[in-house]
Amino acid sequence: MKRKKGIQRIVLYVSLTLLTFIFLFPLIWMLVSSLKDEFQIFRDMKSLKAFLPPAPSEVEGGYFANYIAAFQRVDLMKYILNSLIYTTGIIVFGLIVNSMAGYALARFRFPLAGFWLGVIIATLIIPPESIFLPLYVLVYDLGWVNTYTGLIVPFIANAFAIFLFRQFFLDFPKELEEAAKIDGCSQIGIFFRIIVPLSKPVFATVAIVLFINHWNDFLWPLVVASDESMRTIQIGLQYFMNEPPIKWGQVMAALTIATVPMLLIFAFLQRYYVQGLTHTGSKN
Repeated sequence: MKRKKGIQRIVLYVSLTLLTFIFLFPLIWMLVSSLKDEFQIFRDMKSLKAFLPPAPSEVEGGYFANYIAAFQRVDLMKYILNSLIYTTGIIVFGLIVNSMAGYALARFRFPLAGFWLGVIIATLIIPPESIFLPLYVLVYDLGWVNTYTGLIVPFIANAFAIFLFRQFFLDFPKELEEAAKIDGCSQIGIFFRIIVPLSKPVFATVAIVLFINHWNDFLWPLVVASDESMRTIQIGLQYFMNEPPIKWGQVMAALTIATVPMLLIFAFLQRYYVQGLTHTGSKN
């Protein structure tokens, strides 16, 4: 019986390892291709060499030649900085606003609470593109075109984030809040001193979701940030690939650079992310 379980465990681990490599193939190919020149990329396309880095002697200018050329060709650093400001602003203000809204829906009893929760959830079915025109008109009237304010403010409130916070706070022990009230702590104090420090999993989950969603944003930054100095990394990559001559090694290098921040934030917050998904959705 133990031998059978051992074999099943080995088969499971081998299968999961193979699936991991399958999902990682595109990333591996992109990273390896960023180290090659045009000829090497297309030469190795139909063989396993596509996933193997070239020998140092085969790379003219060194392994980082494409990365250096990519930064010299366009202002990638400025694009990355704009995206970091854009996504960080949405995350910071979004965590504050959405967590407080989720907490209010989970704890407070007020007229039509269920109705407003339903309205918030219903907004998830509305395609964002359908509101871009009126949203742009509003941003234009406020004078926020080509500003970080115009990029960030429209996306601070997020229905999915509010729902995740609400579900998490439904499971939060009320005894801790009652004890804090007995000690004379205000409702705001309870939230920021008790609730927030003990809710790292859901905050990490929402932060990752918001970061990935808005780091990859293309249409809204394209509409509201037409000035070159305000381009985000996704817009910058599009211009980068459209300006001839197209050097695919440099394109892969730029794509790798754009992917690194997402991998880093997920690597650092992965433990909390899994905990957050586990704890949300257990109550109605």
